[in-house]
Amino acid sequence: MNPPDKVILQRDVEATVVPVGTKVTLLAGETAYITQALGGTYTVVVNGNMFRVEGSQADALGIETASATPVASGKPQTREEVEQAVWEVLKTCYDPEIPVNIVDLGLVYDCAVAPVPGAGTYRVDVKMTLTAPGCGMGPVIQQDAQSKVLGLERVEEVNVELVWDPPWNQAMMTDAAKLELGLL
Repeated sequence: MNPPDKVILQRDVEATVVPVGTKVTLLAGETAYITQALGGTYTVVVNGNMFRVEGSQADALGIETASATPVASGKPQTREEVEQAVWEVLKTCYDPEIPVNIVDLGLVYDCAVAPVPGAGTYRVDVKMTLTAPGCGMGPVIQQDAQSKVLGLERVEEVNVELVWDPPWNQAMMTDAAKLELGLL
């Protein structure tokens, strides 16, 4: 494992406290350690506390501002193609404390894609959970998933619902996720 990258904040930046989920402002000149840079967001440690910084704010970390998360090329046309694109984009969503995407963690329980009548577009309903019901990052991860799915071509409506039944457990992770986390 590589040591975190040390950076000096170039400007004040809004961040989210992990795992509480509250917004704060990190001040220019503070030292930050980037511990995770996945899915277009950054997890940093400042003064011993963990924060999530949006990719659009990466310039505050001295990093060229990230562009939108790339999705499979070509416009999805059929319901099946849209569903496949949804699963792909959900794999770009990460819990800021865990270096595995929410799909491989087994947090996404269901993805339903239905045509919007007469519009030529689709509505997507996602049911997902969290590793712990009290996680303050839940709304942040939920919004990340919703925004990324809504960014897909031909997707007009998105509802990402947090559910708690069945409760999540480690057996729901893919083998690749377990390997990444040292559980295999």
